[in-house]
Amino acid sequence: MNEISEVNEAETGVNEVGIRIKKIREEKGISQEFLASCLNITQSNYGRLEKDDSRLSAPRLMIIAKVLKVSVSYLFGESASKIINQSNNETANAYNVETIINADKDHITTLKNEIDFLRGVLKEKLSSRD
Repeated sequence: MNEISEVNEAETGVNEVGIRIKKIREEKGISQEFLASCLNITQSNYGRLEKDDSRLSAPRLMIIAKVLKVSVSYLFGESASKIINQSNNETANAYNVETIINADKDHITTLKNEIDFLRGVLKEKLSSRD
């Protein structure tokens, strides 16, 4: 692949964010003027962001996502189901960690009881020798 096609693919991928922002903004009935005021820029500058989103910075993306009530990853095309699955995986992992910790605590308690029992047996053996 040559350098020009790589750049065009990158530009297309980035431009999709601006298109997605515009679509969500319009679906929610939010004006360019309102988002521009949230970003402390003019409406014409905001319009350029939607058309050429290579100008979008991370802080601006975070503000736009907050105003549109979506995640930044959603603006990049991550579906809600992927985000939910990730959240569910994190919950499952937390549950697994908790289960392992509890199993370890139970194992430690069992080992302590066995040690106490063996100490008692040893003490009896030693006292019966005397």
